[in-house]
Amino acid sequence: RLLEVQYTRDDKPEFKKNEKNMLNCDALIVDELSMVDSVLFDSVLRALPLGCRIILVGDSDQLPSVGAGNVLADLIASEIIPVVALKEIFRQSRESLIVTNAHRIVNGEIPELNVRDNDFFFLPCSNPAQARDLIISLCSERLPKSYNYSPVTDIQVLTPGRKGILGTYELNQHLREALNPADKSKNEVTFGFQTFRTGDKVMQVKNNYNICWVKESTGEYGEGIFNGDIGIIEEVDKVSKKMRIRFDDRIAVYDGDCVSDLELSYACTVHKSQGNEFEAVIMPLIKNSQYLFYRNLFYTGVTRAKKLLILVGNRATIEYMVNNNVRTLRYSGLRYMLERD
Repeated sequence: RLLEVQYTRDDKPEFKKNEKNMLNCDALIVDELSMVDSVLFDSVLRALPLGCRIILVGDSDQLPSVGAGNVLADLIASEIIPVVALKEIFRQSRESLIVTNAHRIVNGEIPELNVRDNDFFFLPCSNPAQARDLIISLCSERLPKSYNYSPVTDIQVLTPGRKGILGTYELNQHLREALNPADKSKNEVTFGFQTFRTGDKVMQVKNNYNICWVKESTGEYGEGIFNGDIGIIEEVDKVSKKMRIRFDDRIAVYDGDCVSDLELSYACTVHKSQGNEFEAVIMPLIKNSQYLFYRNLFYTGVTRAKKLLILVGNRATIEYMVNNNVRTLRYSGLRYMLERD
C-alpha cells in the first residue's frame, strides 16, 4: 500500500513509488521485516529519498519470508548495519508463560508446561484422531465456556502443515461443522471443490490489489485484500454467487473471479499466521514426519498467542522441535554482497 501498487497493460503489478517518484518521508519504519522478501525490500529502498532514515524491526528467529531471500537474517549476519537486540523480559511480561517460554524455545530449552493459573498449557494426546477431537471440543465448548472466547474470532488453530488428520484441510472441515454447521438460514455457494457458507471464517491467501473495500466506521474506500487477512462471511448471494466478507472494519464483496484465493481459516498453517496475533492459539503437535517440525516454526506459532496458548500432542514432539534448529538453506547472496562492499 505504501508503494502504491498499480497494474501494467499486461496485468502485472508494479509500484507507483520508485526511484523516479519517491516517498515523501524523512524516516521510514518497516515492521515484521522477517516477512519481507528480496524483491519487496529492493522496491522499498529504491523509493526512499536521499537522506531518509530507515529503521527495520523484526525477529530473525521466526520463519523467513514466503518469497525469495532471507533479508533480515542476512542484514544482521553481515554486521554492516547497526543492530539492537531486545532480550530483557520486563517484570509484567515475566508473569506470562507465553513470553518466557518463547524465550526458552528460541534458546533451545524445553518450555515449562501446565503451571497453575497461567497462560501456557499442554494437553497430552497419543494419536492424531484423539488430538483432533480434543481440539474440536476446546474450540466449540471448553474455551468459550471457561474464558468467554468467541469460537470463531478469538480462537485460532495453528498447524505445522496442510495434510493429514491434523492438517488444515481436514481440521477446517471438522471445525466448520462444529462451529458453523449448515442450516436453512445460511446460504452456501460452491466454487470448484470449495464451498463457502454464511458465517464462515476465511483467509485471503494471495495478495489481490483489485478487490474494493469500504470501512464501515468512516465510509472510506480503498483497494486491496492481502495475503493473511482473515475475515468472516456475512452474506452469501446464491444467485449472483457473490459474498460479503468483513475483514475487521473493512467490508469487501467477492465474486467468482477472486474467490480462488480464499480458504477456510478455522485452522491455518503457522506460515500463514505470520503477522497476525490471536487471543487464544491451539497448536496440534504430533510428529508424523521429519518435515516442518522445526524450532523456528514452533517459536513462530507460540508468539502468535496474546492471552492463551494450548499445545495438544505429545512431549516427544515438543522436545524434538525445540532441539531441531535446522533451517531451510537459502542462497540469497545479500549477506556476501554487503560484506564485499
